Amino acid sequence: MEYTVKALADLAGVTPRTLRWYDRQGLLKPLRTTEAGYRLYGPREVDRLQDVLFYRELGLELSAIRQILDDPAFDRQAALQSHLRELEARRARLDDLILTVRRTIDETQGGVKMSDKEKFEAFKRRAVEANEARYGREIREKYGDETVDRANASVLALTEEEYAQWKALGEEIKAALARAVRAGEDPAGAEGLRIAALHRRWLSYSWESYTPQAHAGLGQMYAADERFTAYYDHETPGCAAFLRDAIAAYTGGK
Repeated sequence: MEYTVKALADLAGVTPRTLRWYDRQGLLKPLRTTEAGYRLYGPREVDRLQDVLFYRELGLELSAIRQILDDPAFDRQAALQSHLRELEARRARLDDLILTVRRTIDETQGGVKMSDKEKFEAFKRRAVEANEARYGREIREKYGDETVDRANASVLALTEEEYAQWKALGEEIKAALARAVRAGEDPAGAEGLRIAALHRRWLSYSWESYTPQAHAGLGQMYAADERFTAYYDHETPGCAAFLRDAIAAYTGGK
């Protein structure tokens, strides 16, 4: 079956303007164009649009999605399994948050009092599960189940204050990376080394022990895996590569 722009837009819940934009960006080309200039989309294009919308839901930029889908090694079945794991993890995180809100409401109405730890447990578990769903397979292959399990346990054991510091430090690193890339800083320069040192401090909240080799390996993964790259490059492209090179410079003398 073939669809016009309007028919496919209605089917997918997007606008015709979105489909035309995807075409101009090389993200979703029509199967063919009629002599009258109408774009027509076939079954393969329908599947590709579904893939695009899955990745958009995960927060990836269009350029990253195009790179993933155009990769000759792209495995749609594996991608769908990954999407399913991420959505199931999101549902579990939402269930945790809903339960926490309900218990908080109950407490404010004179019900069972929550401990300070219980008030923030869902947020920490959400961070761990989100990381596990998105990057778990890669980091477990690289560092082993035992190391990753210990790191997850360390995050869950953080106090309210430590958790807030950890999250704030992560945002500080992202902001510093964006400023450095936009300013054309040298990753091996003073600012690059400062950011790498901040990143080492951020790791200390979840890593039981630190080695320069493991730190450098993590930096390489950030730039090699499109999901890590999309996280750091979300607003300013080049941040993941800058962090990799800054960590390499920082760990090179250690």
